[in-house]
Amino acid sequence: MSKVTVVGAGNVGATCANVLAVNEVANQVCLIDIKEGLAEGKAMDIMQTAQLMQFDTVVTGVTNDYSKTEGSDVVIITSGIPRKPGMTREELIGVNAGIVKSVANQVLAHSPNAILVVVSNPMDTMAYLTLHSLGLPRNRVIGMGGALDSARFQYFLAKALCCNQNDVDGFVIGGHGDTTMIPMSRFATYRGVPVSECLTKEQLDEVVKSTMVGGATLTGLLGTSAWMAPGAAAASVAEAIIKDQHKMIPCSAALEGEYGYKDITIGVPCIIGKNGIEKIVELPLNDEEKALFAASEAAVHKTTNILHEINAL
Repeated sequence: MSKVTVVGAGNVGATCANVLAVNEVANQVCLIDIKEGLAEGKAMDIMQTAQLMQFDTVVTGVTNDYSKTEGSDVVIITSGIPRKPGMTREELIGVNAGIVKSVANQVLAHSPNAILVVVSNPMDTMAYLTLHSLGLPRNRVIGMGGALDSARFQYFLAKALCCNQNDVDGFVIGGHGDTTMIPMSRFATYRGVPVSECLTKEQLDEVVKSTMVGGATLTGLLGTSAWMAPGAAAASVAEAIIKDQHKMIPCSAALEGEYGYKDITIGVPCIIGKNGIEKIVELPLNDEEKALFAASEAAVHKTTNILHEINAL
């Protein structure tokens, strides 16, 4: 029996739970929230689609009773306040640090061996907080931002190529931020063909630009943070763990000398399996990419330092 807990029954958490159920990622999904009745209602709504969608996963909802999360293999933390229009992810640090830290401690009290997938923003910083405040090995704390950013990159690539999105492969590294992520155009392909052979430099530059502001664009349109793609991205990371898929997924991981950096949690390609982060893949970056990664690392490090300033660690 496999079990995934999703903390936070808002838009992202509920979408994640729904994707986990429809794709039958785990036998059980527990949705938990602090707001009375919210998780129970969302879980009931999802379960009423079971016959329609033909899935067997059992989704339950609970209000603030972490004992019901016991035995979870994976815990996905989505709780925290979402971005509003004009708000940066970094502005969320003060509020979300306390929420994420409290949640992580409570879930581990009942599922001490669980692998934690952090969604809450600012995601790289919240993953760093979770890892260092709990003293867990780095393989057990995963920030899901790279999975989401890469999906957005592939979407914009497919639009530029006028092709089926499933025929495109591309990924993003660096921080999960509008100015810190690095869409890796040099490695992107269309049915195995480098996209640089199919698109002009100007077209590729526009794809990169659109990817980097993809979250902000949706926040402006929706009036709040997006939830469909973030929820699905978090579910895809959980699936790679539960099913031991050994997939290469860009995730925010703690570096211990990889890419020349330490004491930082930032997006890099990772092999994800039953132990969480099984391996960090070191790409042969060229000089331009190294410079971009260095700038991204510096920005993420600056944001993470705020945790020390507000005594969150």
